[in-house]
Amino acid sequence: MHHPSAPPPGAHAPHDKDYLRRLLAERNQAPANAAGIDAAIEEAFVRNVAILVLDMCGFSRITQSHGIIHFLAMIHQMEQAARPAIRGNGGEIIKQEADNLFAVFNSPGQALEAALDTLRALQAMNTVLPPERVLNVSAGIGFGPTLVIAQQDLFGPEMNCACKLGEDIAGANEILLTEAAHAGLPPGRYICDSSSYQISGMDLLAHRFGHCLFERPLNSPPPGATSAG
Repeated sequence: MHHPSAPPPGAHAPHDKDYLRRLLAERNQAPANAAGIDAAIEEAFVRNVAILVLDMCGFSRITQSHGIIHFLAMIHQMEQAARPAIRGNGGEIIKQEADNLFAVFNSPGQALEAALDTLRALQAMNTVLPPERVLNVSAGIGFGPTLVIAQQDLFGPEMNCACKLGEDIAGANEILLTEAAHAGLPPGRYICDSSSYQISGMDLLAHRFGHCLFERPLNSPPPGATSAG
């Protein structure tokens, strides 16, 4: 019986694309061994994670009026706000792709707090930026078994839904969660409104973040802050 290639005994399977491609090639060459190879792929790559997808708003409008370099500089600023927020909430940044940032967390609550911290950081940055450099993002959050290629890529139904919510449905500074992500939030902490969407022929139930019950609201100043006189 053929067994999929494996690392030496006692070693951890490498969670990289080369290892995945090798297993997929073996699966295509030996369909009879698909079950064993699938098990090896799941053991090496599949994790139950919350997925956060951040998408910069205004690409077409900003690049048309100010050029692509201007927008790239804005993406860099967005990353400066998002990366500490993600890491500070226990997240792992998987990839940055164009004007999107992808990260995973152990729980939907962590992903939501990272999105909120990102929006707060951008809001603070926007107070000193000129109008043509104001930074806005939309966010989608999913939760479930996901194939995670460390610091390279993500695959899975909840990943796809998080992308659709963050990139196609959510407006500027909005956070949308899938049904699974919303169900995984700590009970009694967040208020969300549910809505049903249809995109790419698929019905998608989502929950729009409203406010925190035990944290300061998104648009409130930090505790102790005073407005400029």
